[in-house]
Amino acid sequence: MEPDLFTSPPPLVAIVGRPNVGKSTLFNRILGKRSAIVDDVPGVTRDRNYADAEHRGRAFRLVDTGGLDPSSSDSMLALIRQQSQLAITEADILIAVMDARAGATAADREIIDLLRPVRKPVLYAINKVDTPKTESLVADFYQLGAQPLYPISAEHGLGVDELLDAIYPLLPAASFDDDAGEVTRVSIVGRPNVGKSTLVNQVVGEDRVVVSDVPGTTRDPIDTRVVRNGHPYIFTDTAGIRRRGRVEHGVEQYSVTRAVTAMGRADLAVLILDGVEGITEQDTKIAGLILEQGRGCILFVNKWDLRAGDPKARHTYESELRRRFRFLTWAPVFFGSAVKPDVVDHLYRQIDRVMAHVRYRVPTGALNKFIQTVVAEHPLPVKKGKPSKAVKSVFMTQVATKPPTFALFVGHPREIGKTYLRYLEKRLREQYGFEGAPIRILVRQK
Repeated sequence: MEPDLFTSPPPLVAIVGRPNVGKSTLFNRILGKRSAIVDDVPGVTRDRNYADAEHRGRAFRLVDTGGLDPSSSDSMLALIRQQSQLAITEADILIAVMDARAGATAADREIIDLLRPVRKPVLYAINKVDTPKTESLVADFYQLGAQPLYPISAEHGLGVDELLDAIYPLLPAASFDDDAGEVTRVSIVGRPNVGKSTLVNQVVGEDRVVVSDVPGTTRDPIDTRVVRNGHPYIFTDTAGIRRRGRVEHGVEQYSVTRAVTAMGRADLAVLILDGVEGITEQDTKIAGLILEQGRGCILFVNKWDLRAGDPKARHTYESELRRRFRFLTWAPVFFGSAVKPDVVDHLYRQIDRVMAHVRYRVPTGALNKFIQTVVAEHPLPVKKGKPSKAVKSVFMTQVATKPPTFALFVGHPREIGKTYLRYLEKRLREQYGFEGAPIRILVRQK
């Protein structure tokens, strides 16, 4: 069972340390899956990356942070440092990771000095201790005056269970609330630098993710949980999806893949469009990915405050939307600015309305009365010379939600082409709405 919502928040365990000591590798090792992006380049993790974890039946929330370099003056590293310090503030338990091969560095000493006043449990993990030769390197860290020390190899899993056993007594028994309601998962997608992270921060009400004018700042898909009016939501900020030819190999390529994967596990996607730059070919490709994944969709035209003085701008933009997104005519569109607080209420109203349609199930009786009427008005296609028994031979039922999926049972499935299926989809939308929801129709032999 996936812990979507706890009756009381689980303890927050934050992994901190200077860049490239293996924090994300340890994060993935504890989770047992590759959740955070791992690369040999320092500073790969830029935001706080959260995930649910458990050890020996006790649940906790694990937080991976960007590299903490207290002395850095670089603007991006300063933003990363701010994210790490926020994680330290909100965490209940801290794991400080250091690199055995690099030895005790001045940056490690600064981080330990930063953690000394923190009145929370701190465990010091000495990483990359994976051979007998490296075990002796642990002694170098006792000079820092930080204890207890836990030699581990995050890459190979050595010593990680012992580290978790030390955390275990600090974890209360967590219970899950199965009746708390279904979680709505929302993926925020779009091209680089259109305002995805800004929108997530506005929804959460804090600087949850790093925001910068540099395209490609977000690399990991970042999950953020919000409870509004008693209903839980998970917002996932994803990496900007660029044209394939412009995606660099390595970390960025993996980031884009992870963004598409995050889209696939969401209930709906909010596609952010740039209200100033207009609609690009890449926007249409991302919209196509949403359709392929079968996700609900909302189109948010961002930065509209910069065009407020142009009375014709909205009509022009909507015309371009209809032209470019002919395959997404069912997706609602709203205009706004991610930097304005009023965008939050508009966004939630759109999400709740779309999710009502994404989850809607048409009763089988009503659906078959509807299909009989539709077939009587526009008969099923049949081969020439063959008598039509369409009205009597057709049967329809809804087999799934998220997205709404229908099975159409007919005598001759091969004769039902895409044109007729598009007609059926149009009539279903006229009758039942399904705003923001893709519709799938499966043709089966009766």
